[in-house]
Amino acid sequence: MKKINSTLCISLLLATLVSCKKESIIEYNCAGITPTYDGEIKAILNTHCATSGCHNASSKKAGINLSDYTNAKNESLNDRFLGSVQHLKGYDDMPKGESKLDEATIQKLYCWVQNGSPQN
Repeated sequence: MKKINSTLCISLLLATLVSCKKESIIEYNCAGITPTYDGEIKAILNTHCATSGCHNASSKKAGINLSDYTNAKNESLNDRFLGSVQHLKGYDDMPKGESKLDEATIQKLYCWVQNGSPQN
């Protein structure tokens, strides 16, 4: 009986650990798509992320500031940047309390990151 209980506990623990795993970032084709921070990304972040009470210089929710190029580029190096906007398992869905961004916008963000998060 003790062996069955131990096996059951280990099985439940493993199932819990596996279920907490983060999904992999969804990849997009970036051929011909070269967004820059100044060109497209700043407007996306300012509209959906770096707003009052969220990820602006004053609020810095979760310690994240997306209100300027340097901070946005540094954050783009973290998987949570794309994982959150892609609404992947294991990440906090962003923008919080809003619908998922449209695929074209998510693709721009993805391609910006893939191209090294250029400023201009």
